[in-house]
Amino acid sequence: MITEKDLEEAIAECQGQRNPNASTCIKLASYMTILRELRGEGSSPPSYSYAPAPSVEIDSGTEFAQIVRGRSTEEILAVMDELMTATAVYNPRLYEATLDRFRG
Repeated sequence: MITEKDLEEAIAECQGQRNPNASTCIKLASYMTILRELRGEGSSPPSYSYAPAPSVEIDSGTEFAQIVRGRSTEEILAVMDELMTATAVYNPRLYEATLDRFRG
């Protein structure tokens, strides 16, 4: 029977190789998988999703809405964050008014 100690030693040996090759990586992955299953850590569902990233769906008829439609929220928010940072410097009143709208 393979014990946790055996697996931990095999993992340490793989991780300690100076010039690991594909075979080393395959062994390491196998040992880690077996150890995880042995400890009962492999039964939980993955913490990530295969769903596509949410995209913006806006139809206000403006040029801005047309440009951002279908793009990822991360991409749009990164640009908007830069814009808000610049607005805080050049037009603090507009910056605060915009934040007030988000605050509700």
